[in-house]
Amino acid sequence: MLPLLIPLAVIQLALFGVALWDLIKRKRVTGGNKLVWGVVIVLISFIGPILYLIVGRKED
Repeated sequence: MLPLLIPLAVIQLALFGVALWDLIKRKRVTGGNKLVWGVVIVLISFIGPILYLIVGRKED
């Protein structure tokens, strides 16, 4: 079971890191509230970063 969980954990951490880094660097996000997107990324573990990367990013 562990060989299946390790790649999922690596993917989860990568998504988490990329989403938070993008959130920090971006000036504007959809909805205008970076704090809310930060909470979504952190608390909704696997879906939160994906949701942010698809919906939350606003073009500068």
